[in-house]
Amino acid sequence: MINLETKPLERTPEAIYQRMLHHLLHTVVKDPARVTDRDWFNVLAHTLRDYLAENWLKTTHRYYEEDARRIYYLSMEFLLGRALVNNALNLNMLESCREVLKELNLPEETIYEMENDPALGNGGLGRLAACFLDSMATLNLAGYGYGIRYEFGMFYQRLKDGMQVEQPDNWLRYANPWEFPRPELLYPVQYGGNVIEYRDHKGLLYHEWSNTQDVMAMAYDLPITGYNTDTVNTLRLWSAKSSRDFNLQCFNQGEYLKAVEEKSQSETLSKVLYPDDTTAEGRQLRLKQEYFFVSASIQDIVRRYQSTHPDDPQLFHLSDKIAIQLNDTHPVLAIPEMLHLLIDKYRQDWDSAWNNCVKIFGYTNHTLMPEALETWSAHLVEKLLPRHFQLINEINRRFLEQVRYRFPGDLDLIRRVSIYGEDGEKHLRMAHLAVVGSHKVNGVAEIHTQLMKKTLFSDFNRLFEGRIINKTNGITPRRWLNEANPQLAHLISDRLGNQAWLTDLSQLKKLIPFAEDQIFQKSFQDVKKHNKEKLALFIKKCLQLEINPHALFDVQVKRIHEYKRQLLNVLHIITRYNRIRANPNAPIVPRVMIFAGKAAPGYVQAKRIIKLINDVADVINHDIIIGDRLKVVFIPNYDVSVAQRIMPAAELSEQISTAGTEASGTGNMKLALNGALTIGTLDGANLEIREEVGEKNIFMFGLNSDEIAHLKGHYHPIDLYHSNPELKQVLDMLNEGYFSVEEPARFKPIVESLLNGDPFLNLADYEAYINCQQQVDDLYQNSLEWTRRAILNVAQMGKFSSDRTIQDYAKEIWQL
Repeated sequence: MINLETKPLERTPEAIYQRMLHHLLHTVVKDPARVTDRDWFNVLAHTLRDYLAENWLKTTHRYYEEDARRIYYLSMEFLLGRALVNNALNLNMLESCREVLKELNLPEETIYEMENDPALGNGGLGRLAACFLDSMATLNLAGYGYGIRYEFGMFYQRLKDGMQVEQPDNWLRYANPWEFPRPELLYPVQYGGNVIEYRDHKGLLYHEWSNTQDVMAMAYDLPITGYNTDTVNTLRLWSAKSSRDFNLQCFNQGEYLKAVEEKSQSETLSKVLYPDDTTAEGRQLRLKQEYFFVSASIQDIVRRYQSTHPDDPQLFHLSDKIAIQLNDTHPVLAIPEMLHLLIDKYRQDWDSAWNNCVKIFGYTNHTLMPEALETWSAHLVEKLLPRHFQLINEINRRFLEQVRYRFPGDLDLIRRVSIYGEDGEKHLRMAHLAVVGSHKVNGVAEIHTQLMKKTLFSDFNRLFEGRIINKTNGITPRRWLNEANPQLAHLISDRLGNQAWLTDLSQLKKLIPFAEDQIFQKSFQDVKKHNKEKLALFIKKCLQLEINPHALFDVQVKRIHEYKRQLLNVLHIITRYNRIRANPNAPIVPRVMIFAGKAAPGYVQAKRIIKLINDVADVINHDIIIGDRLKVVFIPNYDVSVAQRIMPAAELSEQISTAGTEASGTGNMKLALNGALTIGTLDGANLEIREEVGEKNIFMFGLNSDEIAHLKGHYHPIDLYHSNPELKQVLDMLNEGYFSVEEPARFKPIVESLLNGDPFLNLADYEAYINCQQQVDDLYQNSLEWTRRAILNVAQMGKFSSDRTIQDYAKEIWQL
């Protein structure tokens, strides 16, 4: 029996020092005479881990004692970022740790830099999941995350001659001091085989899934600590293990590779995030990966419920005690997996099992683009998951029966809402399965949710009135302001007289009067200047490029994708370059254009855009006529740690996706919270940011989603090319190889795409964007007015806290 009444661990610098000394001698280092900075990082991490474990144990015990309703957040990505400083801040121990490091004469920043970013995500989807875990712990909710422990993440991005090169992200090379392996938590995950039907002695029909190929899922737990609370929640990640590590018979027969073949094949499931799906093998691996993670997670969720509710052996009351949130379509196989367990293992009848499922599951949609919605070949699903294929067929049959009853004779409606698409090869539409199998479906920004109801899910909105709701995304201020921008956080706390804003971001509104205060403006400017200088040093160290810290730092950092329109940004940069060269003596606001982001390995056009950015940078950065008036920077391997360097230094936030394509965005929130003004389209959360900060404190341009819908079918980008001389000059330069002299035709595919369709309407918004950029220049020349508006942006970001978002989920979706 564990005694939970023991005296809490002391948190004084002396107590921390003693624990560090213990870990130095007994946990981390074999030779105390040869201690490296990495060793000291591990010593400090293990010391903080002791404090986390103390609270973790108490939290787990409390949840069992209270029989709390538990929330399970299933996501393919959790982009956590480094944990050491975040955990120290949340435990209110950072200053004590700094004192000890100083006493030991250790380089604080160098030790922090020893920590690798966990390669468990790629973009906004994973960062949102991480913010939500932070908020659930801070709000003392019984929240659990479930995902995959990727051995190599997505990839480590390097640039070679300006081109993206993918390398394995070996983030576990030095092990992860925060994770706790749980070898006792091992679940079989089945694939293939066949389904046997049989009747019991009462004549009831049952199904047995047999002759399967099994992979084992082993748990690794990461503690998620809340801010200024004893709550420590759990992120459980699954690692694939072979059901048979070693075939001794093959080995003894001299077949050495075959002896370990099964182990090698099984463990590929948790090697890489989003394996390239341009091949049939890649598609199969992705589907197996998704099922691997949801099967292990659902089995674990059911096990936990059984351990606390032995009086409900058939799990009829399961939905009273758990809620499962599906972050995008990747985990949607959790619905038929839960149905499979409830019916085939726990012998619930269909109606009871299905009602349980619908009450349990909620689905968050993250895209409106049909091509981005997951679909799977029906043949592939049937081959890999034959029992689930049967269950999905039955879900669809019963659902379409209800549709026919309500709308008799409407065959087109049946075709549109069916879980299966019949155009081309028959395929399973995961978003449709998610909507049918969840009690709530949410968008992540007001405009996104409205468009879901009007376009993508308009039929479902009619069929399931009230099921589709909005939950605007948010970010955690603990990481994205308190940790990322400590000088600004200190300035805010000092002026407000407390740190209440860290758990109630609406408190920032109290800064509004200080936007007019010249002393506060000067302090705010000093913080921004400091952060810009730090970023300039980082860029010099990484890229050997000197940038002007007094220039406007113009930032577009996000996944590289055509709809996010890094290409439109490049068109503006070239236009700006041409204007300076045409009139070198004209006054112009100097700018540093900063890009960062990864392109999917198989996304040729996105990778070509990265090459374009770097080729344009190479020409501009070496043009003596241009000098410091314009610089272009692409920072490789964008991750949370890089973002935490860029966001505090940013002054202009580029949020320029085609209207109607970006579900929400969270980079827009992080940048605004750190004092950047936004230049953006009428898309995603940009509209809600405008509502909060006011129209005068944001730069908006471009077509709205209704105008874009009206334009389709009669949009002729070639006419814009001929009618706008500046645009024509830019495209001709690209087409004729101005930025790629050694390969003049390199960017012809980009120009052809723009002139022959321009699916994301770069040229349609070009002129409005250029004009809006002129407004940016005009305002930046008035530094006090720019600063005033930047302060107002920070002050009115309260709505965009992930704490508010999670409270909304808890009330309206999870029914806490």
